[in-house]
Amino acid sequence: MNLVIYFLVLLIVRRIPRHCLIIAAITTLSVTISANASDLAGSMTREITAKQLRQHVLHLADTIGERNVFRPQALRAAQEYIEATWRGQGYDIVAQEYSVNAVRSANLEVTRAGGRNSEQIILIGAHYDSVYGSPGANDNGSGVAALLELSRLFVGTEAEKSVRFVAFTNEEPPFYATDQQGSAVYARNARKRGDNIQFMVALETIGSYSNTPGSQSYPPLFRFFYPDQGNFIAFVSDFGSRHVMRELVGAYRKSTDFPVEHVATFAAIPGVSWSDHRSFWHQDYAALMITDTAFYRYRYYHSSEDTADKLNYDEFANMTNGLFRALLLLAEGSD
Repeated sequence: MNLVIYFLVLLIVRRIPRHCLIIAAITTLSVTISANASDLAGSMTREITAKQLRQHVLHLADTIGERNVFRPQALRAAQEYIEATWRGQGYDIVAQEYSVNAVRSANLEVTRAGGRNSEQIILIGAHYDSVYGSPGANDNGSGVAALLELSRLFVGTEAEKSVRFVAFTNEEPPFYATDQQGSAVYARNARKRGDNIQFMVALETIGSYSNTPGSQSYPPLFRFFYPDQGNFIAFVSDFGSRHVMRELVGAYRKSTDFPVEHVATFAAIPGVSWSDHRSFWHQDYAALMITDTAFYRYRYYHSSEDTADKLNYDEFANMTNGLFRALLLLAEGSD
C-alpha cells in the first residue's frame, strides 16, 4: 500500500496521467493481496497433517519394520531416519551412545532454545524401538511420528523456555525398568548435568481412536469414572507429577476440543508407569505419559499385527496439533 501512496505523490508532482495511476495502483494492490494470501497459505501449512504422520509411521513400521537390539540394522535404520528428519528441520543433533548386548545404541536429542528462561527445559520424548516380533506402528511409531512433527512446528516459534525433543532407544523388554533402558541412561545423565527439566512428557502409543461404545477398557473400578468409548487421549502421571499434568491438561483444553481424560494415580497400576516417564520419576523429575491407553484400547498391542494401517490418522493429527499448541503455551510462560 505504500506504493499506492507513492504513485499519488507522483500524480501531484509530475502530473502523471490519471489512467496510468489507476493501473499502477490496481497492480500494486493485487500484488499486495497475493503476497498476503501466500503468507496465510504458508502459515496454514504449519500444522500437523494425517498424511505427514502416516508417512513417518509407514517408514518406521513398514519400510524398516521390527527394530530392536535383536535386529540391530533395523534399529540403526530407525535412528538414521530420525537423524535425517531432524537435520532437514535444521537441528543440531546430540547423540548419547552406549552399548547393549554388544550392539551400539543411541538416544538422540535436539533442542529449540528458549529466550529469557532458556535454562528451563520442557522435554518431549518417545522411544523408537519396537518390541520383539512387532513392527511397532502404534507402539511406538506413532509416538516418534508425533515427536518429529512437533519438533518441526517448534522451529518457527520463539518461546521463553527451551523445548527439547529426545528419541529414546531400548524402552521395550528386556530393557524396560533396567539401567540399560535408553531413557534411564538419559535421565541419569541429565540429573548429573543438573539439567533444569521442568517436566518430561512421554509420547507412548497414541494413534488409535474409536467412537464405538465399549471400545475402551480400564483397570478395575476406573470404568465408573471414565467413558467407554476410546475416542480420547489420556494424560497419566503419578501423584508426585499431578501438578504439571493438570497444568498441561489445562493448556490442552484451551488449545483444542479434542477429547482428553487425565489421571494421577498409583504407579503400580498396570500401564501407569509403562513408558519412559518412569525413568524421570526415578531421577526426581516431574513426568507424565500421553497415550491412547495402549492395551486397554488397542487390540494389536505388542503383536505382529501392529501395522500402519491400524491407526486412525485424522484423529491422531487433530490430537497432535492440540498438543503442539498446549506445549507452546507452557513454553511461552515465564515462571
